[in-house]
Formats: sequence, structure tokens, C-alpha cells
Amino acid sequence: MSNLKDKLKELFLYVPTEKYDFILSENNATPNDKDLSTTFLPDAEIFSSLAKNYDYLKVQYNSLINSDIILRPFVINICGKTYNALLIGIDGMISSPLVNNFLLRPLMGTNSCNNNKNLRTKNGIEFKKIKKVNVADYIFDKLLPQNTVKKVSKFSEVSNSVNSGDCALFVDTLNIAFVVDVKGFESRGIDSPKNEIVVRGSQEAFVEKLRTNTSILRRLINSPELIIENSSIGNISETKIAICYMKNIANSSLIAEVKYRLNNIDVDYIISSGNVEQLIQDNSKVAFPQMISTERPDKAVNHLLEGRIAILVNGSPYCLIVPGVFIDFLSSPEDLNLKHQYSNLLKIIRFIATFITLFLPGVYVAIMYYHTELVPTPLLFTIAASRNSVPFPIIFEILLMEISFELIREAGLRIPTPIGPTIGIIGALVLGDAAVSANLVSPVLIVIVALTGLCSFAIPDFSLNFTFRIYKFLYIFLGYIAGLLGIAAGLFVQVTILCNLRSFGASYFAPYAPMTNLKTSVSYFIHPIWKREHRSDFLNTKRPIEQPHISMKWHMEKNDNKNQKG
Repeated sequence: MSNLKDKLKELFLYVPTEKYDFILSENNATPNDKDLSTTFLPDAEIFSSLAKNYDYLKVQYNSLINSDIILRPFVINICGKTYNALLIGIDGMISSPLVNNFLLRPLMGTNSCNNNKNLRTKNGIEFKKIKKVNVADYIFDKLLPQNTVKKVSKFSEVSNSVNSGDCALFVDTLNIAFVVDVKGFESRGIDSPKNEIVVRGSQEAFVEKLRTNTSILRRLINSPELIIENSSIGNISETKIAICYMKNIANSSLIAEVKYRLNNIDVDYIISSGNVEQLIQDNSKVAFPQMISTERPDKAVNHLLEGRIAILVNGSPYCLIVPGVFIDFLSSPEDLNLKHQYSNLLKIIRFIATFITLFLPGVYVAIMYYHTELVPTPLLFTIAASRNSVPFPIIFEILLMEISFELIREAGLRIPTPIGPTIGIIGALVLGDAAVSANLVSPVLIVIVALTGLCSFAIPDFSLNFTFRIYKFLYIFLGYIAGLLGIAAGLFVQVTILCNLRSFGASYFAPYAPMTNLKTSVSYFIHPIWKREHRSDFLNTKRPIEQPHISMKWHMEKNDNKNQKG
């Protein structure tokens, strides 16, 4: 037996026969390489010698290899004395007109300290009176006509700024650098939302540029109480993030918890808000979403004014909002823009669609296998007649069609946009008709699968939609194994798990479990806007009262005038 295992390992297991070592020995390194490697430290202080700073930057940014790194040495003349200087930036991320007109031109041109007003005459001979000036203060105050300039003393601060699209100025004899905001990289303009479409509401969506997203929030919330704190995640990528909250509304413990989780993420890189969501959620084993992800600024503003916290990630057009409860994922951004009668009708339809998406295939399997007495006799005869020529059991039929529908849905997303919807529709029609004609499935099953798929599109949140698509298969197997009893047992276990689930301290089924004030915008069936006087209890906000008891004062004044006339 052991010989057979050895033979199989020799046939199928790859074992490298040679060990390759790509590290150059010290004998092969050049003297310059040795000198630069000893001076390069990740968090080194800026040197007062420009030559050392130049060597450090060339090693840090691999200037001999990288083609987009700009290292521009030049000379500054200040009060009759020249200073060597160096400007570093990344081509494609900086604006060349800004650098030329507002950095190089003021620094290399004639400044107030070098003009003819400083000329003095003594015994018929003109000479220039040299002033003693603080070079760092003079450059900062008079030679850099930019609105955003800061002094840094470490190379790590320089690299963070340069990698974000800024320029750094080094001057000989100074152990600091000047970081100047001259960003000029291309970015996508503000466009309409692609995945959260509404009829009556804002038509703006977040973009990939962090500062553009924060400016949208500032414009919509015209209040100095809006706090936007910057941070970074990723040991290598150092991705910029922004934590946004209302200082006079959000709970201090919630703010501290969000900061604690974000500041204690130890990964090499973050590329999207989806990565952040997975790293800070309470329970990663549960498939249900625990944070709201939206591309709509108006939706983010509504949640901020409720007392929640928004997290923006540079490079991602989606905003994360915490905490998130189950009802949030069944609500559409348009619900608050419509009258409560319209919104509640849509919510009823949405609830029915959610129930059908999750349970209809499993209930059909359970009834056909165990509870045929629940079906009216004429309908039972119709189903039996349609399945008379089908050679496969019901469980095989429904799994075949559900998997086929998921394949069509995924293919429609991946195919190029102009033909994607067409392929999806034609594929579903052709496959469904061919399957029925070939007696592979029954027509009733086609109706059930199509209705289930159609109802799944009525779920507003993409993550919850995906979750229900996963659990749909679980309830199919439970119905096949134990009928309606198995589905009821699975639902009981699932509800129990969700009742114990927390999202940043908030109960996942709030405000219904535990039951709290329902006259808020978070309750599923919303009340008229003039009755939403309180913010949600589970958020424990600093300002629990959202509006006074009488918000439509004009209406009360009219009634008072009518009573007085009467």
C-alpha cells in the first residue's frame, strides 16, 4: 500500500528538483547599492542635506525603474543666497499647469527679497543688502501661492502625500519638506445611480474619488456638526477612508466602536468598501448583510441624520453605513420621498415578493412529496397530467431549472451591456420552452421558477437578494427531506440566529425584537412624516427627538383661526 502511495506521489505530486535563489550576494552589490540600502528606513526623518534626501527618494521610489516618478532639481534664490531644491511628484496624478504656474514659477522667479528695492549705494557703488530670513518660513509664507501647503518631517508622510497626487518640495539645509496639493488625475464625474434607481429622488451617485464624495455630503448637510475624519487602512496600499457622522446626534460609544474596528485592521491592502465591510462586520459566518451599502448620497444623508455612521473608501463608489438592521435591506431609497400610503403599498408587495423568493420552491417540493392533500383536487390532477411524461423526480426538475435560471442571470450580467438583457430574455424563453417540449420539466415548474426569479428582483438590496438566493436552495432540500415540518424547523433556527445577531451593538431585528418605538423612519410600515417625532431607540442618539410634536404649525394656525371665527 505504501509503495502505491509513493508511486502516485511521484506521478501527480510536483516536487521541485532545484532550489533557485534570486537574492544577490553582498559581493555582487555595487558600493552605491550598499550605501543606499543602509540609509533607507521606512519611517526615517528627513535629512538636512538635499543630496541624502535625493538618494533616499531614488531608492524609495525606484526611480531607475519607474517611468512615472518625477524628480526635478532646481535652484531657489532667496535674498541673494542660492539654495538647491528638489521637487518630487508622480506623472499622471499631478497637474502640470499647477506645478509650472504655482510652484516652479514662484520658486525659480524673482521674489520680493531679490528685487531692486534692496539695492543700496555707498561711495557711488551699488550693493545689495542681504537680509537674514528664516528660509522655511519665507518659502511657506511668500513663495508657495497654494491654498493647501503643509510641512512634514518624515519620509512616510511625504510618500503618503505623493502617492495621493501631491508634490513634495525639498530644500537644502532644511530637515522638513513642503507638501503641496496639486492633484490633477482623471476621475469619473458625478453620474446617476446605476443599481439603486428611483423615480422621485436625487439623481446623483457617489464616485471613486474620496474628496468628491465628502464634498457631496457637505453640500447636502449644511451644518458644521458634520464631522469627517480621515484615516488609512493597509500596510502597503494605505487606502484612504473617511468616517462621517453628526457630532450632535450620533452616539459617542458607536463612534468609538467604529474607529476601534477600523484602526485595528492589519492587512496589506484594501481595494474597495466590500473589503472593509467583511473586516469589520460582527459575524462573518452569517450570510445576511450587516451593514448598509449604498451608492446614493441622499440615502447616506438620511442615515447620518438618524444618528448612524457612514464610511467612505477611496476608489469605491459605495458608502458603508453602520449599524444596519434587517428592515433597512427591505427598504428602498424612494420610500421616504413618497406619501406613506404609496410607500406602504410598495412595502407590502415587497414583503410578499420576499416570502415567495425564499419559500415558494421549497413549499412546492414539500407539498408534492408529503402534503398533496393541501392542493385542490382539480389543480392536483392538472399537475399530475403535466408531469405524466416527465421521467425525472420533482427535486431534480426544480434544481435543474433553478440552477439554469442562476446561470442565465449571471451570464446576462457578464455579457456586454448592449446584448446582455437580450441574451437573458431569449435564453430563458428558449430554454424553458425547449425543456417543456422535451418533457424534461413540467410547465407548472417553469411558472414557479419564473415567479421566484421575478420576485427576487423586487428585493431592493443586492446583498439580501444574494442571501435569499442561497437560502432558497436550503429550504428546497429541507422541504425534500421533511416537508413543511423541515421548512418550519429551518425557519425557526434561522430566526433564532438572526435574533441573536448584532450589528455594532444594535439588534438585527430592531425595532421589532426587542419592540421599541415604531413611529420612526426605520419601522417597516412608515407613518406620515409629521408623526415621525423620534429617532430610533436602538441607536441611542444624543438627540432622540427628531421634530416637535406639532411640526406643521401653519396647519394649527389655520385651525385656530377657523375656531375663532366660528
